Amino acid sequence: MGSKNKLKRFKENEGFSNVIQPTREEILEGFELKGNWRSFFNNENPIVLELGCGKGEYTVGLAKRNADKNHIGIDIKGARFWRGAKTAVEEDLGNVAFLRTQIELVDQLFDANEVDEIWITFPDPQIKYKRTKHRMTNPDFLSKYNKILKPGGLMNLKTDSEFMHGYTLGLLQGLGHEIVYSNHDVYKNAGSPEEVLEIQTFYENQYLEKGKPITYIQFRIN
Repeated sequence: MGSKNKLKRFKENEGFSNVIQPTREEILEGFELKGNWRSFFNNENPIVLELGCGKGEYTVGLAKRNADKNHIGIDIKGARFWRGAKTAVEEDLGNVAFLRTQIELVDQLFDANEVDEIWITFPDPQIKYKRTKHRMTNPDFLSKYNKILKPGGLMNLKTDSEFMHGYTLGLLQGLGHEIVYSNHDVYKNAGSPEEVLEIQTFYENQYLEKGKPITYIQFRIN
Protein backbone atom coordinates (compact mmCIF):
# COMPACT_ATOMS: atom_id res chain seq x y z
CA MET A 1 0.00 0.00 0.00
CA GLY A 2 1.39 3.40 -0.98
CA SER A 3 1.97 6.17 1.56
CA LYS A 4 -0.72 8.33 -0.09
CA ASN A 5 -3.25 5.55 0.33
CA LYS A 6 -2.26 5.10 3.97
CA LEU A 7 -2.57 8.81 4.68
CA LYS A 8 -5.99 8.87 3.03
CA ARG A 9 -7.15 5.98 5.21
CA PHE A 10 -5.73 7.55 8.38
CA LYS A 11 -7.61 10.75 7.55
CA GLU A 12 -10.83 8.86 6.89
CA ASN A 13 -10.48 6.95 10.17
CA GLU A 14 -10.40 10.27 12.02
CA GLY A 15 -13.89 11.01 10.70
CA PHE A 16 -15.40 7.64 11.62
CA SER A 17 -17.44 7.69 14.83
CA ASN A 18 -16.66 3.99 15.34
CA VAL A 19 -12.86 4.47 15.46
CA ILE A 20 -11.07 5.33 18.73
CA GLN A 21 -7.38 6.29 18.57
CA PRO A 22 -6.04 7.13 22.04
CA THR A 23 -2.38 7.91 22.67
CA ARG A 24 -0.36 5.53 24.83
CA GLU A 25 -0.21 8.22 27.51
CA GLU A 26 -3.99 8.63 27.53
CA ILE A 27 -4.34 4.91 28.11
CA LEU A 28 -1.72 4.64 30.84
CA GLU A 29 -2.96 7.73 32.68
CA GLY A 30 -6.52 6.39 32.86
CA PHE A 31 -8.42 5.57 29.68
CA GLU A 32 -11.81 7.29 29.76
CA LEU A 33 -13.70 4.36 28.18
CA LYS A 34 -12.32 1.77 30.60
CA GLY A 35 -15.38 0.56 32.51
CA ASN A 36 -17.61 2.77 30.34
CA TRP A 37 -17.82 0.91 27.05
CA ARG A 38 -21.55 0.34 27.36
CA SER A 39 -22.04 4.11 27.38
CA PHE A 40 -20.08 4.27 24.11
CA PHE A 41 -22.46 1.77 22.52
CA ASN A 42 -25.43 3.15 24.48
CA ASN A 43 -26.61 -0.30 25.57
CA GLU A 44 -25.90 -3.03 28.12
CA ASN A 45 -25.09 -5.75 25.58
CA PRO A 46 -22.16 -8.17 25.96
CA ILE A 47 -18.76 -7.07 24.63
CA VAL A 48 -16.72 -9.23 22.23
CA LEU A 49 -13.12 -8.35 21.30
CA GLU A 50 -11.05 -9.29 18.26
CA LEU A 51 -7.35 -8.84 19.07
CA GLY A 52 -5.04 -8.15 16.14
CA CYS A 53 -8.10 -7.62 13.98
CA GLY A 54 -6.28 -6.87 10.68
CA LYS A 55 -8.85 -5.72 8.14
CA GLY A 56 -11.64 -6.30 10.66
CA GLU A 57 -13.39 -9.16 8.86
CA TYR A 58 -14.12 -11.09 12.04
CA THR A 59 -15.24 -8.04 13.98
CA VAL A 60 -17.71 -7.09 11.24
CA GLY A 61 -18.71 -10.70 10.50
CA LEU A 62 -19.49 -11.46 14.13
CA ALA A 63 -21.36 -8.17 14.50
CA LYS A 64 -23.62 -9.04 11.57
CA ARG A 65 -24.38 -12.44 13.10
CA ASN A 66 -24.88 -11.11 16.63
CA ALA A 67 -26.75 -7.81 16.67
CA ASP A 68 -27.31 -8.26 20.42
CA LYS A 69 -23.56 -8.00 21.15
CA ASN A 70 -21.03 -5.16 20.86
CA HIS A 71 -17.90 -5.97 18.87
CA ILE A 72 -14.54 -4.20 19.17
CA GLY A 73 -11.57 -4.85 16.87
CA ILE A 74 -8.15 -3.87 18.23
CA ASP A 75 -5.03 -3.38 16.11
CA ILE A 76 -2.14 -0.93 15.91
CA LYS A 77 -2.42 -0.72 12.12
CA GLY A 78 -5.24 1.71 11.41
CA ALA A 79 -4.75 1.60 7.64
CA ARG A 80 -5.72 -2.08 7.79
CA PHE A 81 -8.85 -1.89 9.93
CA TRP A 82 -10.00 1.13 7.90
CA ARG A 83 -11.76 -1.41 5.66
CA GLY A 84 -13.77 -2.90 8.54
CA ALA A 85 -14.59 0.52 9.99
CA LYS A 86 -15.76 1.81 6.61
CA THR A 87 -17.91 -1.29 6.01
CA ALA A 88 -19.52 -0.90 9.43
CA VAL A 89 -20.35 2.75 8.68
CA GLU A 90 -21.67 1.97 5.21
CA GLU A 91 -23.85 -0.86 6.53
CA ASP A 92 -24.97 1.10 9.60
CA LEU A 93 -23.63 -1.46 12.08
CA GLY A 94 -23.96 0.36 15.37
CA ASN A 95 -22.51 -2.55 17.34
CA VAL A 96 -19.00 -2.22 15.86
CA ALA A 97 -15.98 -0.20 16.99
CA PHE A 98 -12.27 -0.25 16.21
CA LEU A 99 -9.55 0.71 18.65
CA ARG A 100 -6.06 1.61 17.43
CA THR A 101 -3.50 0.64 20.05
CA GLN A 102 -1.09 -2.08 21.17
CA ILE A 103 -2.59 -5.41 22.28
CA GLU A 104 -0.34 -5.52 25.36
CA LEU A 105 -2.33 -2.60 26.81
CA VAL A 106 -5.61 -4.56 26.71
CA ASP A 107 -5.96 -4.69 30.50
CA GLN A 108 -5.71 -0.87 30.58
CA LEU A 109 -8.54 -0.53 28.05
CA PHE A 110 -11.24 -2.57 29.82
CA ASP A 111 -12.33 -2.94 33.42
CA ALA A 112 -12.49 -6.19 35.38
CA ASN A 113 -15.29 -8.44 34.07
CA GLU A 114 -16.19 -5.94 31.31
CA VAL A 115 -15.56 -8.33 28.38
CA ASP A 116 -17.63 -11.43 27.58
CA GLU A 117 -15.58 -13.06 24.83
CA ILE A 118 -12.23 -12.68 23.03
CA TRP A 119 -11.20 -13.77 19.53
CA ILE A 120 -7.57 -14.03 18.41
CA THR A 121 -7.48 -14.52 14.65
CA PHE A 122 -4.32 -15.49 12.74
CA PRO A 123 -1.75 -13.92 15.08
CA ASP A 124 1.96 -13.94 14.32
CA PRO A 125 3.09 -17.20 16.00
CA GLN A 126 6.42 -15.62 17.05
CA ILE A 127 8.18 -18.97 16.60
CA LYS A 128 11.67 -17.84 17.69
CA TYR A 129 12.22 -18.37 21.42
CA LYS A 130 13.30 -14.77 22.06
CA ARG A 131 9.92 -13.64 20.67
CA THR A 132 7.78 -15.68 23.10
CA LYS A 133 6.90 -12.55 25.09
CA HIS A 134 4.96 -11.34 22.04
CA ARG A 135 3.08 -14.61 21.55
CA MET A 136 -0.57 -13.74 22.10
CA THR A 137 -1.47 -16.82 24.13
CA ASN A 138 1.56 -16.78 26.43
CA PRO A 139 0.93 -16.82 30.23
CA ASP A 140 1.34 -13.04 30.59
CA PHE A 141 -1.28 -12.35 27.90
CA LEU A 142 -3.62 -14.99 29.37
CA SER A 143 -3.35 -13.22 32.73
CA LYS A 144 -4.32 -9.90 31.10
CA TYR A 145 -7.29 -11.48 29.34
CA ASN A 146 -8.37 -13.08 32.61
CA LYS A 147 -8.46 -9.64 34.28
CA ILE A 148 -10.98 -8.23 31.82
CA LEU A 149 -13.09 -11.30 31.05
CA LYS A 150 -16.25 -12.13 32.93
CA PRO A 151 -16.08 -15.37 34.94
CA GLY A 152 -16.61 -18.17 32.40
CA GLY A 153 -15.85 -15.84 29.47
CA LEU A 154 -14.79 -17.58 26.28
CA MET A 155 -11.49 -17.33 24.41
CA ASN A 156 -11.18 -18.29 20.72
CA LEU A 157 -7.95 -18.88 18.78
CA LYS A 158 -8.17 -19.39 15.01
CA THR A 159 -4.84 -19.79 13.23
CA ASP A 160 -3.05 -21.33 10.25
CA SER A 161 -0.02 -22.02 12.45
CA GLU A 162 0.23 -25.62 13.63
CA PHE A 163 3.00 -24.40 15.94
CA MET A 164 0.72 -21.80 17.57
CA HIS A 165 -2.10 -24.34 17.87
CA GLY A 166 0.15 -26.94 19.52
CA TYR A 167 1.90 -24.40 21.76
CA THR A 168 -1.44 -23.04 23.02
CA LEU A 169 -2.96 -26.49 23.61
CA GLY A 170 0.10 -27.59 25.57
CA LEU A 171 0.16 -24.41 27.61
CA LEU A 172 -3.55 -24.59 28.45
CA GLN A 173 -3.25 -28.21 29.54
CA GLY A 174 -0.14 -27.49 31.58
CA LEU A 175 -1.77 -24.55 33.38
CA GLY A 176 -5.03 -26.40 33.99
CA HIS A 177 -7.24 -24.16 31.85
CA GLU A 178 -10.46 -25.53 30.34
CA ILE A 179 -10.26 -26.55 26.68
CA VAL A 180 -13.87 -26.39 25.47
CA TYR A 181 -13.18 -27.46 21.88
CA SER A 182 -10.19 -28.06 19.64
CA ASN A 183 -9.88 -28.85 15.92
CA HIS A 184 -6.60 -29.07 13.97
CA ASP A 185 -8.28 -28.77 10.55
CA VAL A 186 -11.68 -27.05 10.73
CA TYR A 187 -12.62 -27.51 7.06
CA LYS A 188 -11.81 -31.23 6.98
CA ASN A 189 -13.04 -32.24 10.44
CA ALA A 190 -16.69 -31.52 11.33
CA GLY A 191 -17.86 -29.90 14.54
CA SER A 192 -16.53 -26.35 14.58
CA PRO A 193 -18.93 -23.47 15.41
CA GLU A 194 -20.58 -21.80 12.41
CA GLU A 195 -18.74 -18.51 12.92
CA VAL A 196 -15.43 -20.37 12.59
CA LEU A 197 -16.40 -21.79 9.19
CA GLU A 198 -18.52 -18.99 7.74
CA ILE A 199 -16.32 -15.96 8.48
CA GLN A 200 -13.04 -15.91 6.59
CA THR A 201 -10.34 -13.26 6.67
CA PHE A 202 -8.26 -11.96 3.79
CA TYR A 203 -5.22 -13.81 5.14
CA GLU A 204 -7.18 -17.00 5.78
CA ASN A 205 -8.16 -17.17 2.12
CA GLN A 206 -4.49 -16.87 1.17
CA TYR A 207 -3.59 -19.73 3.51
CA LEU A 208 -6.40 -21.90 2.14
CA GLU A 209 -5.20 -21.31 -1.42
CA LYS A 210 -1.82 -22.68 -0.33
CA GLY A 211 -3.52 -25.74 1.17
CA LYS A 212 -2.69 -24.88 4.77
CA PRO A 213 -5.05 -26.36 7.41
CA ILE A 214 -6.88 -23.86 9.61
CA THR A 215 -6.94 -24.71 13.32
CA TYR A 216 -9.24 -23.57 16.12
CA ILE A 217 -9.34 -23.74 19.92
CA GLN A 218 -12.08 -22.48 22.23
CA PHE A 219 -11.13 -22.31 25.90
CA ARG A 220 -11.73 -20.72 29.28
CA ILE A 221 -9.04 -19.31 31.57
CA ASN A 222 -9.39 -20.75 35.08
